[in-house]
Amino acid sequence: MKEFLIDSALFGVVLSLVAFQIGAYIRKKTGLSVLSPLVTATAIIIVFLVVTDIDYETYNEGASVLTYFLTPATVCLAIPLYQKLQMLKKNFAAIIIGIVSGVLVSALSIVAMSIIFNLDHEMFVTLLPKSVTTAIGISASEELGGIVAVTTAAIVIAGNVGGMFAEIIFKIFRIKEPISKGLALGTASHVMGTSKAMEIGEVEGAMGSLAIAVAGIITVIVLPFFANIL
Repeated sequence: MKEFLIDSALFGVVLSLVAFQIGAYIRKKTGLSVLSPLVTATAIIIVFLVVTDIDYETYNEGASVLTYFLTPATVCLAIPLYQKLQMLKKNFAAIIIGIVSGVLVSALSIVAMSIIFNLDHEMFVTLLPKSVTTAIGISASEELGGIVAVTTAAIVIAGNVGGMFAEIIFKIFRIKEPISKGLALGTASHVMGTSKAMEIGEVEGAMGSLAIAVAGIITVIVLPFFANIL
């Protein structure tokens, strides 16, 4: 059985999709925000690989095919934004200020954490692009001399944390404005945050889509500056 799975070119893809569907089913049945399908799927895949004694490289040979869909999937997020174009024009100044503030706070939080935990420059620049999409984050990390694998992990964690705890945070701080929710999720938690925003509502989803694109552009512009701080 193990040999059959290893030799199958579709093994990684099938395992990823099945694990995600199981995660989505569990999330739907329990209704718990903390049980993100991506987190659950990751746990299922890890357990499966450990139990079957299949190494990660073998799994990733097939699963890596899914990464090719990241860019077109991100581009598709522009559709809800286009549908809410008038709202964007009406609140343009507030939206841009909100996204810029989010990007700066994200970068400054990494600066503060690096100082507190005495992180070296390599780890510092590795964590700087944690709140942008994977495609942008990986490129930025490589350009700055960071560790791509760690950057990817940081991006995944940032996305999942935002998706899992967004509604709880909104309730605690009594954030009710749809535009604010969408911008916060898209800026802090990129695609995963925007996916959560779309679950909450159309306006939130549209603003999340906008935040991903604008935050990505701004991050690429300001990262070289922050990278020289430490």
